[in-house]
Amino acid sequence: MNIDDELQALSEQEATLAFTHFDATTAWELGAALKTAAERRGLSIAIEIQLAGQTLFYYAMPGATPDIADWVRRKRNLVNHFHKSSYAIGLRLQQRQTSLEERYGLSVRDYSVHGGAFPLTLTGLGCVGSISISGAPQKEDHQLLVSTLAHFLGLSLPALH
Repeated sequence: MNIDDELQALSEQEATLAFTHFDATTAWELGAALKTAAERRGLSIAIEIQLAGQTLFYYAMPGATPDIADWVRRKRNLVNHFHKSSYAIGLRLQQRQTSLEERYGLSVRDYSVHGGAFPLTLTGLGCVGSISISGAPQKEDHQLLVSTLAHFLGLSLPALH
């Protein structure tokens, strides 16, 4: 799969993976589903779910190092800025052969273009928050997040290759 194909698949994921309702209970249930999915894969990740700037779920799994929280923060900041997945933004910059700082003036201290953060979208409203994980290689972080989200929503999505 080339970058254009991956970007198309990511765009479809972003358009498809939307909630009709989201609250603290939904965040808790989704966070628990992400934790369970990571445990099944033997991963030690951190998980954060924010709605309208409020953290509704955060969990650092045993073995997750303290710096993972900063990766989560930086990925979340990117999603909140662009309302796109962090993996998609990273691929778009790679395709354009530029950096986040060069193209948008955003510092890598506060933003990360590595996969693992995804817009929290409400149907009819758009992006209202973010779902972020970190601790595995970026494509694995992204795939874990979207596959769990799709399962949670009762949807099927093509996997990235």
